[in-house]
Amino acid sequence: MLFPGIVCLILLYVFLQQDSSKEAETYPITTIPQTQDEEIVDSVTSDVQTPEPIVETIMVDVKGAVKSPGVYVLTTDERIIDAIEMAGGYTEEAQSTAVNHAQKLQDEMLIYIPKIGEEIDQDHANGQVISSPAKSTDATSVKVNLNSADVTELTTLPGIGASKAQAIIAFREENGSFKTIEDLKNVSGIGEKTFEKLKEYIVVR
Repeated sequence: MLFPGIVCLILLYVFLQQDSSKEAETYPITTIPQTQDEEIVDSVTSDVQTPEPIVETIMVDVKGAVKSPGVYVLTTDERIIDAIEMAGGYTEEAQSTAVNHAQKLQDEMLIYIPKIGEEIDQDHANGQVISSPAKSTDATSVKVNLNSADVTELTTLPGIGASKAQAIIAFREENGSFKTIEDLKNVSGIGEKTFEKLKEYIVVR
C-alpha cells in the first residue's frame, strides 16, 4: 500500500518542477540599451557651432611720418601695421618705436606717426600715439571749436591729451575767447609742430 503512495508523490513533485520551469521561461528579463541618451547628447553637441567673427570694412586716417598719408579702406581684422604699410610705410624720420603695431583697427581711427625728436604729449607717450576714433562736435563739421570744446572734444585732436586740453580751457577762461586758431600757440605746451598737426581740425566761432 505504501509503494503506490510513494510513486504518486514522486510523480506530483516532477510535475510541479516542470510547471515552474515553464513559468520561468515564459517571462524573460529584458534590459533597455544605455547608449540611447548618449547618442542624443552627441547629436545635439555636433549641431552646435561656434559663430565666426564678423569682419567689417572700415576707414582709417593715417598721418605724420608715413610716405603716403591719407584715408584708407581696411577691415576690422587688420592691425596698425597693415594701415602703415597701406600708407607706403615709414619715412626715414619716423619715430616708430612708440607705435603699437599689433593694435586692431577701428572705424574712423586716426593714426599719427611722430617724427624723431618730435614732442609727444604725455598722455600718448607710453606707446599710445594712436588716437581714438575722432568725434564730430556738431552735425555739419568735423572741426573742434576752441571756444566751446570741453576736455573730451579737445582730446580727439592729434597730439592733444588731457593735460593740454585742460591748459587750453584754462587759457580760454583767463584770456577770453580765441580770436584766431593761431592763438592756440600761446597756450603753454603747444608749439609750432603741435599746431601744424591739428590746425586742419580746429576752428574758432
